[in-house]
Amino acid sequence: MSQSHSTPAPLTGAPLLLTGLLLGLANFMVVLDITIANVAVPHIAGGLAVSPSQGTWVITSYSVAEAITVPLSGWLAQRFGAVKVFVFGLVGFGVCSILCGLAPTFGFLVAGRVLQGFCGGPIMPMSQTLLLQIFPKERAPQALGLWSMTTVVGPIAGPILGGMLSDNIGWHWIFFINIPVAFGVAFLAYRSLIHRESPTRRVPVDYVGLGLLVVWVGSLQIMLDKGKELDWFASTTIVVLAIVAAIGFAAFLIWELTSQNPIVNLRIFRHRGFSVGVTTLSLTFGAFFASVVILPLWLQTNMGYTATWAGYAAAFQGVLAVVMSPIVASQVARRDPRALVSFGVFWMAGIAIWRTHFNTGADFTSIIMPQLFLGFAMPFFFIPTQSIALGAVAPEETAAAAGVANFLRVVAGAFATSIMTTAWENDASAKRSELAGALNQPGGALEAMTAQGFTPAQALGQLEHLVQTQAVMLSTNAMYMATAVVFAIAATTIWLAPRPKGAPAPGGGH
Repeated sequence: MSQSHSTPAPLTGAPLLLTGLLLGLANFMVVLDITIANVAVPHIAGGLAVSPSQGTWVITSYSVAEAITVPLSGWLAQRFGAVKVFVFGLVGFGVCSILCGLAPTFGFLVAGRVLQGFCGGPIMPMSQTLLLQIFPKERAPQALGLWSMTTVVGPIAGPILGGMLSDNIGWHWIFFINIPVAFGVAFLAYRSLIHRESPTRRVPVDYVGLGLLVVWVGSLQIMLDKGKELDWFASTTIVVLAIVAAIGFAAFLIWELTSQNPIVNLRIFRHRGFSVGVTTLSLTFGAFFASVVILPLWLQTNMGYTATWAGYAAAFQGVLAVVMSPIVASQVARRDPRALVSFGVFWMAGIAIWRTHFNTGADFTSIIMPQLFLGFAMPFFFIPTQSIALGAVAPEETAAAAGVANFLRVVAGAFATSIMTTAWENDASAKRSELAGALNQPGGALEAMTAQGFTPAQALGQLEHLVQTQAVMLSTNAMYMATAVVFAIAATTIWLAPRPKGAPAPGGGH
């Protein structure tokens, strides 16, 4: 039965601030959970007596389940209402966090993480949709600014918090800390938002579309998570997953575009602003997320950093991101958002080029400075891109558009991380061979060191260490150069979007 179609007035004052913070906190919790388990895998594997490679299923199971439910958000909101889906997701997330924290076996933990991912998936797009509903239209950029801030800071805070909890209290607490947030936000959000529930209608369930979505997204996500470990296409498992994902995706596209009631509304791609916005978002977020993963890997494997200190180095990225978010949000309505995006993403390309000059003698200060300045650019990219993409669709399509945009962002991050970590290791191996070959020349470093009194074994040991650290350093710099190229492409792509309605013409209306 459809509910009344009259739209409630936007909130103002303290209720707007409190509800906005609640929605932001819910999104922060879910985004945090994507990365909080990363550093806890050795603790979990040890605690539940499994190998570290099996332990990574704690991450894979959550990301697969979440990736499947994120694009379903639009359908769920249409069928049950955005507020009910959001609150139910939070309650489910809290219950699953209890189950994960109390897990007696590894299988039980993975099952809990799958259910947690299913519940967490819709929270991201629903929090975004509800923020846009409660904020007055002219303050929509502020709503997106608040949401974007939690999305940017979450993945950075995850490893630090995960490391501190695992090292000092126990891995169970990376799940238990969700409980008060999930239940508290669910209770308060239900009380303040239920009277604003969106109209619902009985939409038939597109079982074929749902089945195809589960098959292709599940196959793709497992392939990306396990590829490096199984040596990519040298493994039959990965080849089979890739074929299943490709065929499943093609069948899903055909079915969803021809179905009367698709489970995922792909027709939103008819809006050029949305298509270009999510393309820019995916390219930029992919390159950004891959560099977020590479930095602590390099610091821990090569520079002697502990997980906690590598986390501290990464955290500086969040400082200026938090400071600049409200400032950028206030500019979106006054300036052409495409120019803001282009500026922000070109800035990120500049930071990536700065990082290509890292060397093995880099101290903590020279590592955190690019991180700090990268934070300055993040809101310029995130807020106007969301504004362009979601502003291009009809109001009733917002939930579906938010779901698809979040899904593409999550998948772009997974793709980029897999490609980047594999390329980083392969490039380091190739550079190691080149350097070793150069040092083994007659009259080279090995002979010089033995002439100085080193035994051949000592000389070889010294050179081995030197070659390894320099090869990884050169490979790290090459990866940052690759991200700079992707950022430059993304910064140019945004200009393919039409100028958003109400955006001032170039050179005017500032």
